[in-house]
Amino acid sequence: MVLFNYATKEITAKIVYYGPGLCGKTTNLQFIYDSLPSNNKSKMLSLATKTDRTLFFDFLPLDLGKIRGMRTKLQLYTVPGQVYYNSTRQLVLKGADGIVFVADSQDHAIDANLESLQNLEDNLKRQGVRIREIPLVLQYNKRDLSNALPSASIDAEVNKLGVPHFDSMGWKDPSRSSARSRSSIRSCPRKRAHTIRSGMRTTISSPMRRPIRRLPSTTPAAPRTSRSFRLN
Repeated sequence: MVLFNYATKEITAKIVYYGPGLCGKTTNLQFIYDSLPSNNKSKMLSLATKTDRTLFFDFLPLDLGKIRGMRTKLQLYTVPGQVYYNSTRQLVLKGADGIVFVADSQDHAIDANLESLQNLEDNLKRQGVRIREIPLVLQYNKRDLSNALPSASIDAEVNKLGVPHFDSMGWKDPSRSSARSRSSIRSCPRKRAHTIRSGMRTTISSPMRRPIRRLPSTTPAAPRTSRSFRLN
């Protein structure tokens, strides 16, 4: 749930990036981290294996400035893509205020996308949350690859809920010797870029429809935890 701390005039919301393994969840956070000025972000924490597979989660706190006099902060998390870390996914999803589901656009990844989406719904249900009750956007990643399916095809398969969606593609960071592919939101058409901004606004403006936890004036702002999703 969104946390309101009236003593410090802060709002803290939690956004979780969900999706199959190697779809680009960590890359999203890395791109966001590198794109923001230092005064708008804290240190990004990442626990990954030598092959760049997320082992536990990634965490990136952001400061968005003030909205209606309240300092607004986002905490961005990713979940591990590997299925045997499902218990970790459940922990990270707990308390999420919004979800970005990152789908892999490659033709061989449709089944993995659907399985991960079903897993998200299952994990949300375990926490008493229906997928239709939480702000959700879909990101169709890796649009620049030669074996990427058309967006309309992916949308027909994955987006049964009719939620906002946008395309993204990779770019290579010349400052890193490993030349990692980064998800580039700025590569999206304006209409779809607006969609994700609207989706992010929804996660902040929606707390009135969700439980609000008020912190006593003597209690500092608490760190956030995470939550999950399905398609009934």
